Amino acid sequence: MKSGDRQWLREAVDLARRGIGLASPNPCVGAVVVEAGGCKVGEGSYTYDGRRHAEVLALEQAGGRARGGTLFVSLEPCSVEARTPPCVDAILEAGVSRVVAASRDSNPAIDGAGLDRLRKAGVIVDEAGGDLAEEARNLNEPFFHYAQTGRPFVTLKTALTLDGKIAAPDDNTGWITSETARAHVQGVRHRHDAIMTGIGTVQADNCLLTDRSGLPRRRPLLRVVADSLLRLPVDSRMVESFDGDLVVASTSAASAKRREIFEQHQIPVQCFDSPSGRVDLGGLLDWLGGQGITSLMVEGGSKLNWAILEAGVVDKVLLYFAPKILGGFDSLPMVGGVGRRSRAGALKLRNLRTIPVAEDEFAVEANVVKDPSG
Repeated sequence: MKSGDRQWLREAVDLARRGIGLASPNPCVGAVVVEAGGCKVGEGSYTYDGRRHAEVLALEQAGGRARGGTLFVSLEPCSVEARTPPCVDAILEAGVSRVVAASRDSNPAIDGAGLDRLRKAGVIVDEAGGDLAEEARNLNEPFFHYAQTGRPFVTLKTALTLDGKIAAPDDNTGWITSETARAHVQGVRHRHDAIMTGIGTVQADNCLLTDRSGLPRRRPLLRVVADSLLRLPVDSRMVESFDGDLVVASTSAASAKRREIFEQHQIPVQCFDSPSGRVDLGGLLDWLGGQGITSLMVEGGSKLNWAILEAGVVDKVLLYFAPKILGGFDSLPMVGGVGRRSRAGALKLRNLRTIPVAEDEFAVEANVVKDPSG
């Protein structure tokens, strides 16, 4: 990139972050227009309800001063018509002479086509590398996954002690991690379209599973409970706070009587049968994808954690470690189930990074290797 490019590209990526909670199911995009003299003359940040893309907003603000200037954008401009005309058309019409993109759009419908069309029209196109490119890609990681698979990007989040325990056998009141760590989790929840837990966690904790970050979002965080027999108590905080933001994933093994109770409370129930008699997690993810859910956060107990990991549908883990040790064979580990019977068969992680959270507390984030041979 040229001298000074980083400043404007940094600003475009920061503008894209404004779309968190407001852009889904489309990607977060930010754009900056800099005129030939080096001054910023336009900027834009995409929101789904606003419809117009970030590039179009920035170009409209710049007006005639965009001609001969440079457009800095966090994501490759679109080249296909969807809810709006292609951004490439607007860029060419504005007479921009150069486009600098932080990230390519790996959506199969685009994937370089927008940049190629700009080059063929005589526009100078530069693609950023390094940390800004990685940041821009990570920002839209769920969208890219959703565009390629039709399923939400799944993040398994757990708070645990340094010896890997998530619950004590007797007195399990209080929290494992600090208030600071729990506030950090709210920010993570805000970045997701849906959150899921198991019926065991609801019965044990009477949790709400809401987004309490206080940040704006265009649709509520969809709460999903995996509950094969519809044991969810109707006096639970989750049911009592229902406002169109809860769905119960169940099976046909649930009794007709329990189904009637849920119907009376207008709580949606979706059946996903599997040979094991438990909720078919793959079928659930397909259904969520059909609802436009691009990202799912899982906050469950040992059983659900193992079930969803073993199903091979977890894309990322986010583990919050507290400076504590519980020990004992009766304390619940992060992952239960039968587990893997050999070290060679262990689930593998990559792109691991540590995140400082609070004094003596940290989180570990890593992508799950889907190919067992990886």
